[in-house]
Amino acid sequence: MTPPSGIEAETAEWLELARLAGDAPRDSEYLKRLLDAYRQAREAEAAALYFRFEDTSLQRHVAIGEPPLPARLEQTEGGDLDLLSWSGGAVACRAPQRDAPAPLTTLLATALEVSRQRQQLKRQGFEAKLRGVQLEALYDVGLAITSMLDMEELSEAILLRAVSLLDARRGALYLLEDERFALQRTIGGDAAETIQLDDPVLAALLRGEAVGEQALVPGAVHLLLEPIESEAGRRGLLIVADKESRTGVGPFGRSDQRTLELFANQAAIALENARLHREALEKERLEREMELASEIQRRLLPTTIPVVPGFELYGWSRPAQQVGGDYYDLIVLGDGRCGLVVGDVSGKGMPAALMVSTVHSALRLLLDRLTVGPELIERLNRHISETSAPNKFITFFLAEVVGGVSAGDRSEMRFLNAGHNPALLVSPSGEMRRLETCGLPLGLLPDSTYDAGSVGIGPGDLLCVYSDGITEAVSPDDEQFGMSRLCEVLVSCREEPLETIVATIDRTTAEFAGGMPQADDQTLVLVRRRVDD
Repeated sequence: MTPPSGIEAETAEWLELARLAGDAPRDSEYLKRLLDAYRQAREAEAAALYFRFEDTSLQRHVAIGEPPLPARLEQTEGGDLDLLSWSGGAVACRAPQRDAPAPLTTLLATALEVSRQRQQLKRQGFEAKLRGVQLEALYDVGLAITSMLDMEELSEAILLRAVSLLDARRGALYLLEDERFALQRTIGGDAAETIQLDDPVLAALLRGEAVGEQALVPGAVHLLLEPIESEAGRRGLLIVADKESRTGVGPFGRSDQRTLELFANQAAIALENARLHREALEKERLEREMELASEIQRRLLPTTIPVVPGFELYGWSRPAQQVGGDYYDLIVLGDGRCGLVVGDVSGKGMPAALMVSTVHSALRLLLDRLTVGPELIERLNRHISETSAPNKFITFFLAEVVGGVSAGDRSEMRFLNAGHNPALLVSPSGEMRRLETCGLPLGLLPDSTYDAGSVGIGPGDLLCVYSDGITEAVSPDDEQFGMSRLCEVLVSCREEPLETIVATIDRTTAEFAGGMPQADDQTLVLVRRRVDD
């Protein structure tokens, strides 16, 4: 058989190339044969086809000849390479001896672009599938972390899953504390303990700028940062570093930035849920403590009214909060005597309640050894001064009611008033007398001295000891109820049952306040000398 001529062989080669050009699965073979024809036409040692995708570098796709050309070209030319570039790629030859025919160059450029577009479509398809997998993983991760309510466990999970999602070698999680980011967790190496909000390196990295060597994640080359923000504002900062690849570590892509942004949004929701849960637990704990304190305080108040021959007694108290700083007591002293106590601690809430407990215990112990008089109050004052905070004090009214006196006689009542509101004594005829202060509130000065007062109580006389929550009740016009209104109520209903008098005072002050919230604890103790004894 006669061998084919040169023209016949060249024609067969072009026909084979044309056949391969339409065969997508054999695209690489076609480019390789076309590239080899180009190399031979230029009499070059080696040649390679390069694609350019998202970045500006050229990535080798097909190579022939020895030694092979570099896998990546960062510059348009260099050394003994001859580079012919297009928008989507380039063809390079090493040591070419002559130019290639124009039709061959055009055919190679066309084949290069068609193959690049095919590769681009494959890459986009792969990236779309990968993105779908990432989004599914992101969704699963979001469900996992949003169900965590323990802050320590959640912080660890957020960082671990962020590093895993982005194939990062290192990571760090920061939460906002005291107007700066405080490090919570790290993976893969050390990180800065704190980052100031106005740190210039942080600002540059958040803008996507290169900063070179940095101290946020020492030793890391490629950093990706994303703030953790909720509707309430910035909550923290998430950093991942050095993306893992087959060739080592590299930079993060734009899709990685979007993934981290979506994950940071889920982390913000999870952190907010954990914060609200922790606050709810703390609120529940405080409420339990307040309920316990309230129960303890209620037990400090008298549960029964002592029987004092010739007298009626009644006590009532309502705190402005769950626990208060007002205190009253009716203490049986023996021999028909009864101690009457009303106190008002500065402030409200738990600190005031603790001081009430201190006063109650100390007073009971002192009354077992001392009679009602200056020495008892002075020793109580020293005890309060030594055991209470410097800014805490208590106004205090203490009296001793002596029963068993003949119906026609006056009963002498001894009293001490340490900075408390003046007690009010109303006679059967409506005449009013004030039992004024005779010393400083307890707890102000440890060496304060006190004088006792004495007043006769005749049949029908009504004694009212109250706290300033009554007289300082405020109307919507910011006017105080005042002592004069209290006196009017006492005079008008002085002959009513004591419980009715208390209810009338309570109703009158509430009507005066016009729906305004109770601003201070309110306490009343009433004592009335019987007329028929």
